[in-house]
This record gives sequence, C-alpha cells and structure tokens, in this order.
Amino acid sequence: MRPSVTDTVRSRTVRALTLIAVGALVTGCSAAGTAGTAASADSGSKASAPVKVGLVYSRSGPLAAYGKQYEEGFKAGLAYATHGTNKAGGHPIEVTEQDDVGNPAKAVAATKTLVGKGYKIVVGTTDSGVALQMAPLAAQNKVLYVAGPAATDAVTGVNDYTFRSGRQSYQDILTAGTLLGDAKGKKVTVLAQNSAFGQANVAAVQAVLGTKGAKVDSVLAPPSATDLTPFARQARAAEPDLVFVAWAGATAPALWTALDQQGVLDAGKVVTGLAGTASYPIFGKAGSKISFLAHYFPGAGGDHPVEKAMLDGIKQAGGTPDLFSPDGFTAAQMIVHAIEAGSATDTAAMVKALEGWSFDGPKGKEQIRAEDHALLQPMFTARLKGTGTAARPELIDSIPMGAVAPPVKAAG
Repeated sequence: MRPSVTDTVRSRTVRALTLIAVGALVTGCSAAGTAGTAASADSGSKASAPVKVGLVYSRSGPLAAYGKQYEEGFKAGLAYATHGTNKAGGHPIEVTEQDDVGNPAKAVAATKTLVGKGYKIVVGTTDSGVALQMAPLAAQNKVLYVAGPAATDAVTGVNDYTFRSGRQSYQDILTAGTLLGDAKGKKVTVLAQNSAFGQANVAAVQAVLGTKGAKVDSVLAPPSATDLTPFARQARAAEPDLVFVAWAGATAPALWTALDQQGVLDAGKVVTGLAGTASYPIFGKAGSKISFLAHYFPGAGGDHPVEKAMLDGIKQAGGTPDLFSPDGFTAAQMIVHAIEAGSATDTAAMVKALEGWSFDGPKGKEQIRAEDHALLQPMFTARLKGTGTAARPELIDSIPMGAVAPPVKAAG
C-alpha cells in the first residue's frame, strides 16, 4: 500500500480568492522531451490498436474554469509529447471527455462506464472530493488513474494505481514556509474563517510549520461576518512574524481592505496563495504588499522549451494559459511515457514505467517519487504588480522540488 499524508480541502470559486492550501500551488530514467520516440513494450503486438483515455474533469460546475485550464493544458501536452502525431509507441491515443460537474457520484459513474468499455487510463479530476472517490475505483479495476488539480494530500500514496499531475497541499505550506525563513521560535498567525476549510488550514500550518518550531495560533472569523475590521485588529495585535491568510468567499476584497487599513500588511509578512488570473483584481491596492505562494503562473517556470511549448500550444488553440495548465500538460506527458516505456494494455507495466520517472515539465525539473507517487516539483513565490485587471504576478523565487518535497509515509 502506498503512503498518504494530511487530507485537505481546496477552493471552490474563481471569483473570490482562496488559499491554495490544505482542505478542498535531475535527470533520471528519461526526459519528457523525448516522449513519443521510445518503442512500446508491446509495439510488436497490435501496434495499431488505439489506447483509450478517459478525461474526467469539471467541464461545468463550480470549478469549470479550473477544468478548462486543465483540459487545454492536456491537449497541448498530448501534442507536445507525441510530436503532433497523437500516437505513443505506434498506438493512436483516443481521448473521451466526461463532465463530472465537480460531483463525486457523477465522476464515479462516468469512470465505471469507461472501464466497462475497456479503458485502461483515466485522467483529470479538478476537485479533491472527486479524486478521493476515484482513487479506490482505480485500484479495484486496475486502471491507471492520474489525478489533476485536486490538491488533497490523501491522494498521494493512496494505492498502486493512483498518481497525480499537480501539486499537493503540503507543498503549498512548505512554499509559504520559505517566506518565513527559519521557523524555529517564529510566531505564525493563521487568519481564516471558522469553517471546516479554515480549521483545516490551521491544522495544516501547525502540522507543517509547527513541527519546524514555529508557534502557531489563529484568528477565526464567522463565515457570515461582513465587518472584518475586528479580525484584522486581532491579527495585528498578535504581533506575528507571519500572517497566513486562508480565505474563501465573496468577502475576500473586504478582508484585504481591512488588513491594509489596520496596518497588518505593513507590520509584517502576510502570505496567501496565488489563485488564477481572475482572482488578481480582488486584492486591490493591497496586492503589492502581500507575498504569494504559487503553484504556477505563466512565465514562472522560466525561459525553457517545455513551458514555451505549453504556452504556445494553448494559445495557438485559442486558449489562455493559467494556474492549472501545467497539471493537464504534465498528465499528457505521463500517459505517453507510461505507454511508451510500459505498455498500452498492461496497467502494472504502466505503473512501473512511471515510478521514479524524472522529466522536464512546464514548471521545470520534476520527478514521480517511486515510494508513494508524490509528484516532486518546483514551487514559486511571487508578488503582484499593478492593480485591477492590469495586475500581474512577478516572480520572487523559484523553490527547487527537493526543498518542498512532502514527507514519505511508511507503507501500512
């Protein structure tokens, strides 16, 4: 059994900023740039038979914007990894899209239908709750499952057949920790709503930064609160070295205004997650005073050919690169490699091919950890320049994958 770590919850809205955090941002075996050239293990037998891939994601529903980013990235990644042939190891790749609407029951039903039709590979899932239902289904049916933007830590190591093409929440918190520096003896205040989401973030910061010696406390506001000035004052009065903001909902602009007016943003370091482009205007003038942990934003990966291929591919198809574009792109790289270096029909061989694989992804050097299938990857910190629709992220630092690697849990 593969290991698992802290379960988490992700944001469910694009129009209001949420922390990309706990709840619901080397050379090795081969490089992704060579995907599409290796011989398939079973290329000599039924080499022309198509490989059927089920793409189960949020085409509609509350996370539809994120699903669109994933789907656009996947198509660009498939074109890149197959060198425009849409074939791997001589096998045409046929992709069938299914809309889960962010509903676990719909995702499971769609996947069962695909499996019944002989599909051996399923990718996608924008929502963490959906991913947690899909993972056991993959194990029961012995199909390769590559989760998408779903950030819950529980997906990592859940079983032999489940992988992920995005980051997990533990990596988010570790990235925030780099903005704090040496955590020992530092005071961290988590500002959040008194909800399952907010409480999960408090627990996550305690689990990650608290174990590194930080003193973690919290200021929790009722989810219904509209006057957020008292909570901003509490955060200021705590005199923390770092304020970690985890906020969801339409009151986000009011929160950032209150924090700015009460001097919280000038008194010390304030950190939150950088969501998609649509969230940038929410911060207003406060945006330039906030430090952001970032899974990805266009240009974060630096000037290298894989990111350029992703950006160009999405734009040429009429799409817009955004937060979860790499998750789709990387998923396509993974399935092409699984087919070429493993098999088009044998799931166990696909799993073996992916375990330990190091490759160049759109974010930089990445590796699938063999022990628990965590996707080790660089993360980023950023600041916002400009306001309103003109706001754009500017890179502060790129954090190498080893510095934000989640712990390996012993098999059990």
